[in-house]
Amino acid sequence: MNFQCDLSSKIKAASLAVMLAGSLFAQPVYADTGFKNWIRDFYSVAAKSGISRKTYNAVFSGVTSPDPAVIKSANFQPEFKSKVWDYMDNRVTDSAVEKGLEMKVKYKRWLDIIEKRYGVDRHVLLAIWSMETSYGAALVREGALRNVARSLATLAYKDKRRRKFARSQLIAAMKIVQNGDVSASGLRGSWAGAMGHTQFIPTSYLTWAQDIDGDGRRNIWESVPDALASAANLLKKNGWRTGKTWGYEVKTPRGFNKDKVGTKSRTLAEWQKLGLRRVSGKAFPRPSDRANVKILAGSDGPAFLMLKNFFVLKSYNNADKYALAVGHLADRLRGFGPFVVDWPRGYIPLGEEERKELQVRLKKLGFYDGDIDGKIGSGSRGAIKNYQARVGMEQDGYASKRVLASLRKRT
Repeated sequence: MNFQCDLSSKIKAASLAVMLAGSLFAQPVYADTGFKNWIRDFYSVAAKSGISRKTYNAVFSGVTSPDPAVIKSANFQPEFKSKVWDYMDNRVTDSAVEKGLEMKVKYKRWLDIIEKRYGVDRHVLLAIWSMETSYGAALVREGALRNVARSLATLAYKDKRRRKFARSQLIAAMKIVQNGDVSASGLRGSWAGAMGHTQFIPTSYLTWAQDIDGDGRRNIWESVPDALASAANLLKKNGWRTGKTWGYEVKTPRGFNKDKVGTKSRTLAEWQKLGLRRVSGKAFPRPSDRANVKILAGSDGPAFLMLKNFFVLKSYNNADKYALAVGHLADRLRGFGPFVVDWPRGYIPLGEEERKELQVRLKKLGFYDGDIDGKIGSGSRGAIKNYQARVGMEQDGYASKRVLASLRKRT
C-alpha cells in the first residue's frame, strides 16, 4: 500500500522555509566557542553508539550556537504551569472537535485498519493528534519547526536538568538519520526534539514508530497513517486496554477527603461503597476494574476515577492535565458533552469565539501582538493584565466575560 499525505508538500515547504530562515537570520553572526567545542567533543560519545562521522557532520551542519528559544520553552511547560481549566479550555475546544470529526471521516479507512491491528480507539488517536499538532496544522505554521539537533544539543549544553535526556535523544535522532528514515535536513521538530504529526521524541520513534502505509518508511512527518499507527503502537505496548475507557467523572459524598483515601487504587465497587457515583447516574459497567481518584482543582471542581488507560495515556506525556485533556477530547469526539461539574475558575469564562474576539480587541488597542487563535497563553494573559491596569481593573489576567464587556465599550 502506498500513501501520500495531502499535507506532505506543505510540510516540506514549511521545513525548507524554516531552514532558509535559520541559515539566513536565526544564527548569530558569531559562533559560541564553548558550544562548538561541545559539539566537537560529543562525537566520541556518538561514535560509541555507532554513529558515523558522515552522519554526525550532516546532522550538525550549520549548527554553531545554542538556540535561546529552546531554553525559554523549557522553562515554561503548560502541563505543569497552567491552571487546569486554562489548559483544558485551550485544547478541548469546539474547533478541535469539529476538525477531529472531519479527520475521522477523511481517514476512516486507515483508522479502521489501525484500530483493528492495535486495539486503540480511534477517538483517542484523533485526540492525541489534535493535542500534539492540531491535526498537522502546527507542522506548517511559520517558525514552528526547529532544528532537532540544535535543540537537543542546546538542552544538553545548557540545561542541567535535561542534560541526560537530551544526550540520549540526540544519539537516537542521529540513528534515525543514519537508518535512512529521514534526511539530516528533514530532522525538524519541537524545542524538545518531538517530531511529526504525533510528536515522537527520537527514542520513542526508534521503539514504537510504524510503517503502516507500506512505503518502506516510518514516516511520521508526512504520513498521517504512519503517525497514528505509531501512536497506537506506543499505547498498546504500554498496556492499553482495548474496549475500556480512561475514567469517569464522579460525584463525591459530602465531607469526602481525597488525602485520607490516599493514592491507593481500589475497585470501582469499593469506591462506590465509599460514596462515589458517576455523574450520569449510571452504574459502573465493570465494578471489578481498579481506579484511582483524581481531584485536580479542589473540592469545588470535578472529580474523577481514573482507570488503567488514563495512566497509559501518561506514557505519552507524563502529566495528569495532558491525559485528562486527551481522554475528554476523545469523549467529545464520540458525542459526549462537557464535564457536568465546572472548574472553580472564580470568573465567568469565554467561549472559543469570544476568546478570539478578546484577542482581536486587545490587538486593536495595541496590547496584544500574537495569533488570533482563541488560546489564552502567557502572551494573552500579559495583554489582559496590561489592559486591566490601564482601565483600573484588578490585574488577574483572566479571559473573562467582564474583561470582554469592558473591551467592547472601548473598541
